[in-house]
Amino acid sequence: MSPCIKINTSEIEFFDQLEAGGEALAHADLVSSMDNTTMQVHADQKGSSSTKKRWVSTWVQTAGFPLLMIPICVPYLFKFTKRVPFTDFTPRMLILSISIGVMLGFNNLFFSWGNSYLPVSTSALLLSSQLLFNLLFSVIIVKQEITFSNVNCVILLTLSSILLALDSSHERPQGLTQKNYFIGFFCTIGAGLMFALYLPLMEKIYKKVNCYQMVMEMQVIMEAAATALAIVGMTWDGGFSEMKVESQMVFDKGSRVYWVTVMGNVVTWQLCFMGTAGMVFLTSSLTGGICMTFLLIMNVLGGVVVFRDAFGGIKVVSTFLCILGFCSYICGIYKYNQMGEHKLAPTRNKNSSDDSSTEMIHIVSR
Repeated sequence: MSPCIKINTSEIEFFDQLEAGGEALAHADLVSSMDNTTMQVHADQKGSSSTKKRWVSTWVQTAGFPLLMIPICVPYLFKFTKRVPFTDFTPRMLILSISIGVMLGFNNLFFSWGNSYLPVSTSALLLSSQLLFNLLFSVIIVKQEITFSNVNCVILLTLSSILLALDSSHERPQGLTQKNYFIGFFCTIGAGLMFALYLPLMEKIYKKVNCYQMVMEMQVIMEAAATALAIVGMTWDGGFSEMKVESQMVFDKGSRVYWVTVMGNVVTWQLCFMGTAGMVFLTSSLTGGICMTFLLIMNVLGGVVVFRDAFGGIKVVSTFLCILGFCSYICGIYKYNQMGEHKLAPTRNKNSSDDSSTEMIHIVSR
């Protein structure tokens, strides 16, 4: 069965919810898919290979977590809901949120480390390897059912990553050693592995959450923990003072462009987390992972347009496999949705008939 469609009324109603609010979440993921390209603008500047720059990139991924207070508090302030923010948290949920947040912080560090060495297109498509791990962890943690559509999608997207890795040696930045290239390569794979674990863990926790507002509250706590880890690293390594020096003396686009780049990362990463959390909450961790992997194509195109990364031969085939895999998954979701509606039709008709009979009984009794 598709991870998105289960044969019950609540899951069929997901598509109604998706029409109402899911498009905004999808748009958030679309905008945030350009984060990797934006970070590469920062990483491409002189001196960007130092550890300090990686801590800065790690910090900006979660430093904008106070922005999430807007969707949390606005509904309550304007009387759209009576639920008071942060009132449903249990000590267990708080501990889980902090623990996963620390893991998210290390995931961000690995992502920044790999991104500082690899071309943006290579880094983006390598991250699609997280889908294989995502499927495995989803089966173990949330009992994800394996179907032809999701296995076919995972295989195609993973094959896309393998083809890219075999063809990417000629794209190494000038002066990058073999050792640093492999460090970047395995850090990116490690980031994908941790993110693949993060998604099903969140799906399992979200099953006990009854509204998107609470999802955002958990996200605030997780990102606060990840930001605290990054602040410790930046303080220890002098990252904050380095940001000021870099903006004035190193960043060749000028100080204003530097801070615009940093703030752009801060905002778009929050859109990324909002979109990902919403997709996992409304559908499943596997669906969220597949959507994000598909949107990595935007990073590939961004790398080609902005940084003139080579885009031919195997990379074209790799991108085509990404699109093919995603389309096959969407087709699988559609088929299972149709199957679910057909199975629910007799039940709906029976309930409608029962309601009509009950109504007639009341009329006759009058």
